[in-house]
Amino acid sequence: MTTRISTTCLIIGGGPAGMIAGLLLARSGVTVTVIEKHGDFLRDFRGDTVHPTTLELLDDLGLFEAFDALPHSRIQEVNVPRAGGGTVRLGDLRRLPLKHPYIAMIPQWDFLNLIAAAGEREPGFTLRLRTEATSLLFEDGQVVGARIADDAGAGEIRAHLTLAADGRWSTAAREASLPVRDFPVDADVWWFRLPTAEGEDRLISGSLLPRSIAGQLYVGIPRPGYLQVARIIPKGADPHLRAAGIGALRRDVAAAYPELPKAVAALEFDDVKLLDVRVTRLARWHAKGLLCIGDAAHAMSPIAGVGINLAIQDGVAAARLLAAPLLAGTIGDRDVAAVQRRRTPPTVATQTMQRFLHRGLSRVMREGAELAAPPALAWLVEHFPALTVLPAYAAGVGLRPEHAPSAARRPPYRPERGARRARLN
Repeated sequence: MTTRISTTCLIIGGGPAGMIAGLLLARSGVTVTVIEKHGDFLRDFRGDTVHPTTLELLDDLGLFEAFDALPHSRIQEVNVPRAGGGTVRLGDLRRLPLKHPYIAMIPQWDFLNLIAAAGEREPGFTLRLRTEATSLLFEDGQVVGARIADDAGAGEIRAHLTLAADGRWSTAAREASLPVRDFPVDADVWWFRLPTAEGEDRLISGSLLPRSIAGQLYVGIPRPGYLQVARIIPKGADPHLRAAGIGALRRDVAAAYPELPKAVAALEFDDVKLLDVRVTRLARWHAKGLLCIGDAAHAMSPIAGVGINLAIQDGVAAARLLAAPLLAGTIGDRDVAAVQRRRTPPTVATQTMQRFLHRGLSRVMREGAELAAPPALAWLVEHFPALTVLPAYAAGVGLRPEHAPSAARRPPYRPERGARRARLN
């Protein structure tokens, strides 16, 4: 059986950028179909940081109360080691003049399930799981949708506009021959979890925990019941480090997190997931009938955890700028180009900051230097603590935050007690 569907806007990829764009467009009256090749959102070690600007967006969408009821932890400060011992508070999100001055740490699948359930309440929103875009559809040099594969077999979805939100390895961007600029970075990341007992939670709560031990770099993210750990490793070093054996890894991690000995002793290589770090940016995010957003337009390093926030902001901007021309049937190159013009400055600023930080981290790994706040910086933020709002703003808000269009705003949604969980397929 061949599937043939027509929609106003097709969104390829059910990640944060695609789902937010889909929800906002549907609330603005646009008929939207979002396709996601997986059968659910359950993928580990994805961007799990929900930034203050996204929390305010959830407020505008009437979804904050439902979000706040989900299990999550809060990051309110960033502490870094001080030369000679101890730590110094470099960033304090509590100083941000915002309603929700913290970063919420929540599994990405919970966030996406929340957005999907909100989408189901909109008549123009359709989410198709287990539906993969196998190629773009072209007519007279213009993208008019995508060929798909789903449980029913092959098919196609035709649309006036296709939004590609299919990640850093975007098939759509490649098929549209959009030129990409690659900024080399000499690091990858190992992700793993260290479970925590009740008495251990208090040792790691409330702040990010960057640490360096003999040139090895770690960032610990406190989560309910465990510490999510990123170990930054040299680019391409994964096979070599695994060949050294699990004993070597446990010794290294034990030196970095001596307060969690039981969790470290139970660590296995099956628990360690590799992230191939890339920093790339499309020179042009769009072709006729197509616009790339999120990681499809700009792959980010996990440094500072800002990639998900940037992707969501892309989705908001795309919905706000494109809803009217989509509804009028006048969508064209000038409209999608306006999204790129608006979102390029924050993308460039963020990637420039990440590349600068990567150079510093490379020096630590290469020379075995200590990861520590420069003494002058430590003195400055301790004597003028108000300055800690600047790194907090850069990480928690960023350049050019976006706001929901008025048509997409709703009063707080309170599901009826005992209501059935929304179906996603």
